[in-house]
Amino acid sequence: MSLDYLISITKPMLEGAQTTLVLFVLSIILSIPLGFMITLMARSRLIPIVWIANTYVYVVRGTPLLLQLLFFCFGLPTLPIIGEYLVFDRFVAASLAFVLNYAAYFAEIFRGGLLSIDKGQHEAAQVLGLSKWQTMRKVIIPQMIRVALPAIANESITLVKDTALLYAVAVPELLHYAKTAVNRDFTIMPFFVAGVIYLIMTLVLTLFFKAIEKRYKFE
Repeated sequence: MSLDYLISITKPMLEGAQTTLVLFVLSIILSIPLGFMITLMARSRLIPIVWIANTYVYVVRGTPLLLQLLFFCFGLPTLPIIGEYLVFDRFVAASLAFVLNYAAYFAEIFRGGLLSIDKGQHEAAQVLGLSKWQTMRKVIIPQMIRVALPAIANESITLVKDTALLYAVAVPELLHYAKTAVNRDFTIMPFFVAGVIYLIMTLVLTLFFKAIEKRYKFE
């Protein structure tokens, strides 16, 4: 196995990894705030809003991400009446599925973080004269993040690996180029190269979250 061959198969896979990274960044940036909003909805005093939030989390977490990807990429355009207005670029449709899926998981992570905070924190904030928004921003959210951070890190690493599901909806990404090289050259070496690239991405992400956890630990 020559070095020239490794370089020739690695270059297109690195291009595919760009798609992987773009999907990852979009999903993280959009799903985390959406997940937190769903968590707040689930804690609302309005029963219909609570029902909507809980139903959303149950349905999304109870069905496979692959099924959701197939629905957003191929199912939305077939819906009666509104289907013609829901025809998206394949990558856009896949990104939407990822964001909505991971928002449900992050919502559960945030819910667990909020439940870990003692109610006395709210009472202490009221005594200090803090408004509800100030209490949430200065007292509750920092403590919630500290508790939820390991789970957020784990879910983020899972997201990197789940991007390989783009292969199932014909979006060219890292695994797509690896499989193309395997079929063309009759060797499994491209799979090893793809595995190394995934490991590097998850390693960088792991080190990033370790640094954040260390900062929160000593604050």
